[in-house]
Amino acid sequence: MTNTEMDKRSRVPVDEVIAAALELARGGRWRRAAGLLDATAPRDEESRARIALAAVEVALESDWFGGTGLAAKRLAVAEEVAADLDADGRWDLAFLRLRHDYAGQIFVGGSFRLGPEGKDAQELAEVRRRAASLRERAPDAVRAGWAEMYLGLIADNLFAERDAAPAHYAAALKAAGHGDDRLAREALRHLGDHDHDAGDPVRARERWERAAELGARAGLVPGTLSQQMLLAVLARTTGDTAGAEALAREIARWAGALGAVHIEAQATAFLAGADPTAPPAGHAPATASGLPPRYEPPSGAATEVHMGSIPR
Repeated sequence: MTNTEMDKRSRVPVDEVIAAALELARGGRWRRAAGLLDATAPRDEESRARIALAAVEVALESDWFGGTGLAAKRLAVAEEVAADLDADGRWDLAFLRLRHDYAGQIFVGGSFRLGPEGKDAQELAEVRRRAASLRERAPDAVRAGWAEMYLGLIADNLFAERDAAPAHYAAALKAAGHGDDRLAREALRHLGDHDHDAGDPVRARERWERAAELGARAGLVPGTLSQQMLLAVLARTTGDTAGAEALAREIARWAGALGAVHIEAQATAFLAGADPTAPPAGHAPATASGLPPRYEPPSGAATEVHMGSIPR
C-alpha cells in the first residue's frame, strides 16, 4: 500500500476530529485534545478555521481547571481566520471570547476576585452588553441559553447582583431542554447554589445531584468532580460528616491525578475545615454569598473560590 493510499484510508472527517478533541478536553485530557487538533491537516480554509475554534475551547477548559494560560494565544489564531467560519461559527467564536474575558474578570493577579470592587466599571458593563447581544443574535435556542447562562454568571459573580441571576439560570435551563445536557447541568448547579443560600437543602440536593448526573453523562470529568464537591458540602451541613470527608478525599485524589489543580485545592481546603460555599467574614450571607473564602492552590497563589456560583 502506498503512502497516498494510506492517507486516503486514514483521513478522518473534521467533524469527528473536533468532536473527539472536545470530548477529550471535557474529560480532562487537555494536552491530548490540543495535540489531536494540532496534528490534523485541514483540507480547506473552513476546516482550518473550525479546528482553530475548537482549539480555543480546549484551551479554555485547560485554563479553567488546570490553571494554564493557553486561551489568549488560541483566540488570537482563531480570530485571524474568523472570516472563514460560517455565521454559527462566528457566533461561537464571539461566545468563546466572552468566556475568556469573563474569566479574566474573575482571575485577577492570580486570585479569584468576585464582585465589582476594584474593577473597571466600563469593562464590566461591556462584558454584560456583549452577553446580551449574543443572546439576541443567537442562531438557535441552545446558543441563546448559553448566553443567558452567562448573563446570570455575570450578574452573580461580576456585579454581585444575586437576586438578578436566578431568572437567567431558569431561562438557560429551559433552553437546555432543546438538547444540551451541559447547559442543563450548568443551570442546575447555579440554581442549586441559590437554593442552598436560601436555606433549602432539599431542593439544592435535588438540583445538585441531577447536575452531577448530567455532567457525567456529558463526559465532564473535572466538572463532575466539582459538582461532587458541592454534594460533599451539603452532606457536611446536613450532619453526614464522615460521608462528606470520604467524598472529599476521593475528589482530591481524582483531581490531583487529572491535574485539575483548583478542584484538588478546594477538596483539600474542605478537608481542613473550610466551607467553600460560605461568604467571607464580615459579609452577610444574604448579600455576599457569591464571594468566596480563601484557599491556597498547589501553585501557592492565593485564590478565592465560591464553588456554587463559579461555572463548572
